[in-house]
Amino acid sequence: MDDIRDDIDQLEARIEALTASLERCRKISMASKFAVAAGAAWFALLLLWIVSFSAGAFVAALSAVLGGFVLLGSNATTWEQTAADLHAAEAERAQLIGSIELRVVGEDRRTIH
Repeated sequence: MDDIRDDIDQLEARIEALTASLERCRKISMASKFAVAAGAAWFALLLLWIVSFSAGAFVAALSAVLGGFVLLGSNATTWEQTAADLHAAEAERAQLIGSIELRVVGEDRRTIH
């Protein structure tokens, strides 16, 4: 019985860690989307001659777009794997909790009241 409870405690700690990892993935996703949008906007401004053209700004805008896409793709894979691990850990925890023979408090006990 104590082994099952220890396993449940370990799974709950893992679930908390995976949830924190998913939150980091969400933040990285937002940052990479912002980098793509900002880089694309700056790139468009450069191509339309709204801002003065410079090689450094061109390379920076292009790098932001490409880097944002790469980060978004890499993060999406990590996000999917982490979400799958989280669902598996939650299912295992539910299975362990279901395997414990629980009794309803108050059954078969007479009280003075």
